[in-house]
Amino acid sequence: MTKNFNINNVPSPVGNYPHSKKVGDFLFLSGIGSRNFSDNSIPETFEEECKSVFRNTRTVIEESGANWENLIDVTVFLTNMEEDFNTFNTLYNTFFKNINPCRTTIEVKSLPTPISIELKCIAYLGGKI
Repeated sequence: MTKNFNINNVPSPVGNYPHSKKVGDFLFLSGIGSRNFSDNSIPETFEEECKSVFRNTRTVIEESGANWENLIDVTVFLTNMEEDFNTFNTLYNTFFKNINPCRTTIEVKSLPTPISIELKCIAYLGGKI
């Protein structure tokens, strides 16, 4: 059984896809960016972008019926690994401190909007592993 979720409290996707999709005991998130929900603007600093993308991701997870603690895998897309990785890693360690999901960080040339970071996540909704 699958169910799509389109969340009202985060920026709309930039294409024809849901914010998240539940498939069995898993919740798959589409790429979630750092745009601000209120006006679709992009935060001015990379640190603010990180905080915004974490908030947006958490909102999608929770409004899709999961908990932050259900995250098992995070793929991070950065447009400037050399300049931004250390800042990202420090903030990531704060926001993800107690859940410790698997993580892959990839540098990309660009993202669909002029943001510097995007997260793609998977959450497990079943019983204990």
